[in-house]
Amino acid sequence: MKTVTVETADVRDAREILDLQKLAYQSEAAIYNDFAIPPLTQTLEEIEAEFGGSLFLKTSVEERIIGSVRGQLNRGTCFVGRLIVDPAHQGRGLGTSLMDSIEKRFPEAERFELFTGHRSEGNLRLYARLGYHPFKQQKISETLTLVYLQKIPDSGIRGQGSGVSS
Repeated sequence: MKTVTVETADVRDAREILDLQKLAYQSEAAIYNDFAIPPLTQTLEEIEAEFGGSLFLKTSVEERIIGSVRGQLNRGTCFVGRLIVDPAHQGRGLGTSLMDSIEKRFPEAERFELFTGHRSEGNLRLYARLGYHPFKQQKISETLTLVYLQKIPDSGIRGQGSGVSS
């Protein structure tokens, strides 16, 4: 197997991460039949600006970015966003590796928070396996409800169910 690394991304990686984000979110857009979701409409300027306040991690193979996640600490909570893995590389543990890495980069976090769509069953299963539990839902439209999940470090047992059904 080719060597896969997880490391800090910088603003020079913004274009490649944005292109991957737009590829990876096609499946999410299809679930909700909405191709105008923010990850697909984000501009290069917007993602470059995010580098000012968020830590971006990237997973690369042979210098090509195949995954990314971002996190931002605010008042003890690390907000985790836009976990993406190239569809051609999904199912190989890269998402888990990225999530583990982002959590390790914020050892001072009292909790981790993220959200996903209510019909995104694969995401919900992954986050449940990683110890995230739903704590609220927000109806965005007739077709989309966001499920907010949190993890308190050292509090959960991996593999517990999320309690969310779609």
